Amino acid sequence: APLRQVTETARRIAAAADPGGHARIALRGPEDEVKDLADAFDVMVERLDRSFDAQRRFVANASHELRTPLTLNRSVVEVAMRRRTASDDVRELGSKLLHINARHERLITGLLLLAKSESALTERCPVDLAALVAHVAPDDVSQHLAEASTIGDALMLERLVHNLVENALRHNNDDGWAEVTTRMAPGRAELSVANSGPVIPAGEVPALFDPFHRRARVAAEGAGLGLSIVRSVAHAHGGEVVARARPEGGLVVVVSLPAA
Repeated sequence: APLRQVTETARRIAAAADPGGHARIALRGPEDEVKDLADAFDVMVERLDRSFDAQRRFVANASHELRTPLTLNRSVVEVAMRRRTASDDVRELGSKLLHINARHERLITGLLLLAKSESALTERCPVDLAALVAHVAPDDVSQHLAEASTIGDALMLERLVHNLVENALRHNNDDGWAEVTTRMAPGRAELSVANSGPVIPAGEVPALFDPFHRRARVAAEGAGLGLSIVRSVAHAHGGEVVARARPEGGLVVVVSLPAA
């Protein structure tokens, strides 16, 4: 039925990893109210698709343009600090400026990754999440690894694992722990990252995935894009991310991706 085709296509577009994309209703049939509705929906999706693409291009282009002056700033400060005539005050100021510059560079890198992760995938190959964890996670992170194979962009998935592990270590207690588990579930490859840390109110958990969201205790240490990138990479691969706060403190984040 035409109306069912409209409804199913609308739901498929809403659930797609890349909103808009190339999916359209393209309803064929008599010129009636249902076809008018389908055509209007297609026009709306086309306009949204162009808006999403323009936004991604702007973020990527602006980030690229900002990288050059940041690199130049870093070089100038490093040269000034290494001069024999540089005073202790100059070296101290230079150290602070380099720290600020490095933070800006991380922000730009994060924006580029976020823009890329929100685009449709162009490369797909078999990827074992367990192998990525073994490559990325440091020795002090507990690892329980079983094969967890999916299909996707290996570099983007490595970034997903890196961001989750880094987040678990950064948002932690001084004597805390972090644990990574990979496993297969029916039709899914799963990655779970858990850690100790401060107690997080359950109501705050969804906001952790918002861009630039940073909890006050570590506000100066990151750009606030790590979990946003994780969510975007997972969605681009047709997966999902679920997080829950541990009552005793810390967080459990589970990424579920289609099995290879």
